[in-house]
Amino acid sequence: MASLLIYAAARSFGGSDDGFTSLGDNIGVIDIDGEILSAESTVDQLRKYDEDSSIKAIVLHIDSPGGAAAPSQEIYHEVLRIREKKDKPIIASIESVGASGAYYIASGASKIYANDASVVGSIGVIMEWTNYGDLLTWAKLKPEVIHAGALKDAGDPSREMTPEERVYFQGLVDNMYGQFVTDVANGRHLPASQIKALATGQVWTGQQALPLHLIDKEGGFRDALLETAKSVGISGEPSVVKPLIRHRTIWDVLSDPDDLFHNPGKVFERHAGFYFLWR
Repeated sequence: MASLLIYAAARSFGGSDDGFTSLGDNIGVIDIDGEILSAESTVDQLRKYDEDSSIKAIVLHIDSPGGAAAPSQEIYHEVLRIREKKDKPIIASIESVGASGAYYIASGASKIYANDASVVGSIGVIMEWTNYGDLLTWAKLKPEVIHAGALKDAGDPSREMTPEERVYFQGLVDNMYGQFVTDVANGRHLPASQIKALATGQVWTGQQALPLHLIDKEGGFRDALLETAKSVGISGEPSVVKPLIRHRTIWDVLSDPDDLFHNPGKVFERHAGFYFLWR
């Protein structure tokens, strides 16, 4: 999500576009789109909406294949915290994609909407990095590493993984997979065994996901918005509050040379990572 969020109100769906809302009843909307790399801005916005008495419900507008494991999990726990307070409903609306880490987040909501053709699911964990050892050999470069602890340099992308390292990393992935399954089961109020049977990493359409109890209702964002508004006593077109996103200007780019000329020394700085991500 965007790097900077300014807490400002923007009315839509027939409301004023002057950037401010009345002090009446509002629906707070948070967009979760693209790969999830950080939880900070989303969690901050969730807390602001939770504490704002003019916000009667929160809708997560999701279009994401997931992302890094820890941020996805952190956002899920914040969504679940708000849901369990029962002060206001928090709803997830999946647009094109709500997979892996994005589905993890959605499962913490009170209700999940998805379009018939939305992509839903992909409950699983992936760990990956690029092995460039052959390239270094071709270039006659040889990394030298000094470490203490047998697994301290596990995941070194300049060499092949050892059998011991493979077992070690598989154990980490399996542990995260168990957390994913448990949290989704808790969020969906389903037995863990039922979720585990679906946790093969595969995806379903929204239409297929409904009888599997992965979503609660077929419908788009507007359906989710209007029905949520009605559930909290708002009639007619709801007043929607969204965070104002500050987009980078040409001055921002020109004042940061790294945006124009990437440091060639960082080309190979890709470390092993754990992801709740659908490719």
